[in-house]
Amino acid sequence: MHATLHHKPVLLDEALAALALDGVPGERAASVFVDGTYGRGGHSAAILERLGADGRLLAFDRDPQAVHAARVRFADDPRFAIHHGNFSELGEVLAGEGLLGRVDGLLLDLGVSSPQLDDPQRGFSFAVDGPLDMRMDDSRGQSAADWLATAAQAEIADVLWRYGEERHSRRIARAVVARRAERPLRRTGELVELIRAASPAPRKKGGERHKHPATRSFQAIRIHINRELESVEAVLEQSLAALRPGGRLAVISFHSLEDRIAKRFIRDHSRPPAAPRGLPPDPDWRARLRAIGKAQRAGETEIASNPRARSAVLRAAERLAE
Repeated sequence: MHATLHHKPVLLDEALAALALDGVPGERAASVFVDGTYGRGGHSAAILERLGADGRLLAFDRDPQAVHAARVRFADDPRFAIHHGNFSELGEVLAGEGLLGRVDGLLLDLGVSSPQLDDPQRGFSFAVDGPLDMRMDDSRGQSAADWLATAAQAEIADVLWRYGEERHSRRIARAVVARRAERPLRRTGELVELIRAASPAPRKKGGERHKHPATRSFQAIRIHINRELESVEAVLEQSLAALRPGGRLAVISFHSLEDRIAKRFIRDHSRPPAAPRGLPPDPDWRARLRAIGKAQRAGETEIASNPRARSAVLRAAERLAE
């Protein structure tokens, strides 16, 4: 997710430092970097500022609009290239470019981007009415409306609970199935009203009372439609072969499900697994990553200028030689 057009990308300075790009602009002469989620291009622009004439930046984005914007913005920069596709294709693309094992830094800025969230026609937001789409790549795949029109009630409930921790998942799923028997859900506003009607008023005080009743369901459906968590797991596994020894991995997450995957991945490859009681540690285990510092969050100044940074978490690691 990214800041609005008038603000820096989320955790920009922290991400650059995690990628060892916080030095003199242009000093990384022949380095190779990957921006796994181009979005609005703020992180990519900052990385390019710090690369020398022989540096390379390969970006990924699933959104055709983002890819077009990137090609227009950096048309005159031979150091830049963008791949239209999922960052889970990282290993295949790098192999084709002869860059596997040569990457100095990989940045993953996870979740939906601000342009996608702010455009009612994309269907990501419950705040404004629009087509019930939610695809990050709206040129292919099944839309949210199509999935809700055909999925079994149990599957809908499972998705809402698993990816949104929605406590009323069964009630909402039951309401979806009852509604589609009469007419299909095609607009975000229709889904919002259905969820509102199916969700009892919150009893406890605090943040949950002020959370929009559609927040968790919209998050869950979006994650499911775009297979977001599976993609994160895939790209993290591929990062081990992509990075050179000493190369850096930086992951910015916006909700606990993503952050849990990144945290577990770095932990599992930087610390030996606990041995069963009474048995010695596995002598063949070797660390493949070194965790860099602790998880970082946006400061109050950044949050004040960009409220979407409030939930951002940055984790970083360095690839070790084997």
